Amino acid sequence: MSSSATGAVNGGISFWYADDGLPAVREPLPGDATADVVVVGGGYTGLWTAYYLKKAAPFLRITVLEQKFCGYGASGRNGGWLYNGVAGRDRYAKLHGHEAAVRLQRAMNDTVAEVIRVAEAEGIDADVHRGGVLEVATTPAQLARLKAFHEHELAYGEKDRELYGARQTAERIRVADAVGSAWTPHGARLHPVKLVKGLAAAVEALGVTIHESTPVTEIRPKHAVTPYGTVRAPYVLRCTEGFTASLKGQRRTWLPMNSSMIATEPLTEEQWAAIGWAGRETLGDMAHAYMYAQRTADGRIALGGRGVPYRFGSRTDNDGRTQPETVEALREILTRFFPALAGLRVEHAWSGVLGVPRDWCATVTLDRATGLGWAGGYVGSGVATTNLAARTLRDLVQQDSGQAGRTELTGLPWVNHKVRKWEPEPFRWLGVQGMYATYRAADRRERLHPATESSRLARVADRVAGRG
Repeated sequence: MSSSATGAVNGGISFWYADDGLPAVREPLPGDATADVVVVGGGYTGLWTAYYLKKAAPFLRITVLEQKFCGYGASGRNGGWLYNGVAGRDRYAKLHGHEAAVRLQRAMNDTVAEVIRVAEAEGIDADVHRGGVLEVATTPAQLARLKAFHEHELAYGEKDRELYGARQTAERIRVADAVGSAWTPHGARLHPVKLVKGLAAAVEALGVTIHESTPVTEIRPKHAVTPYGTVRAPYVLRCTEGFTASLKGQRRTWLPMNSSMIATEPLTEEQWAAIGWAGRETLGDMAHAYMYAQRTADGRIALGGRGVPYRFGSRTDNDGRTQPETVEALREILTRFFPALAGLRVEHAWSGVLGVPRDWCATVTLDRATGLGWAGGYVGSGVATTNLAARTLRDLVQQDSGQAGRTELTGLPWVNHKVRKWEPEPFRWLGVQGMYATYRAADRRERLHPATESSRLARVADRVAGRG
């Protein structure tokens, strides 16, 4: 952790940990052990999976293995967006039909309420405010994409969303140059670390064993291998998201995409009055290299974007340290959106990684022949998707072990989806760097040369990404 000349803390994992404090680290694995289910990774996916499995079958011996401490990765560094987005829905519609994708979207809509329900039931105060998600457009091209996006969501059954013009947008939040926005009620702001700490405590209270400071170096059928010993279990569930590449044989499975954030000093009442945002919606935009933000419970703005998107060789960062140019780029977005806040101090900056599959589709899988399962590839929408993934893993394990039959969740189109691996280096690095440089160039062109059609550069980047 370090401080810049402006006094901003850089790294230290995230602002959320600076705000709520680092947890006391649990004991590492003491040696070889056995379990009924071993969960690799103590983030949202792993903890939710352990939670729902233990609730469904209290007799199960479940062990969670975490390389640092629960919530060290994306679960403790994200933007606190609990919302209904799921990566890969359109591809699943092409592969399995529109109605299958509608069922997936409906399940995601319900998941927002499910996370809030469990937090309340377990007494987890995670600063939840269900204000929905507001996505703004600030150029003609963004407005055209926004309207198309809105119609697209309606086609997937989300009938309770709303489309606003410039005046209605300004009544909610005064973003400079905003020409329109779309709002969905299926979203909430939360404090990521308060949620992950509370969830870990709830899991332990149910009788799940959690070992921290225990890196898993290899997963193979019925074995999770660590430097301290091997845990043997009929089911080994990989819940490692952006850190998957560090496992033996998994370097090209999911790309660890970097995302960076800043948190400002608390705003005064006058500053909030100047920009609005009384509904505390989570805030996004329709840029190609998009931003995401929230109004925190203690009156700050936490805002994120891509920054340096990827490190060569699928390496991950050191405790959230962020390049100064990335911090400045995020500050520029803040002041472009809210010119009245030009003098506002940035007090914290940090980064983290999220998992990106080659086809940008989140997946849940259980291989019935080996007992190996995994979930992830959320591409930045994991705060809610992890919960749906965990409930699906629960159902798959129970189905396989004969404790339950097929369920609505095991029939969703993302279950057992297969995808090819990422290209080897240096092609992986060159492709990702080029893709995001092209997206940023497309955004600049759309701001400088307003037109209703999206920049052709973005379509080029989409093809490189595998989205087009």
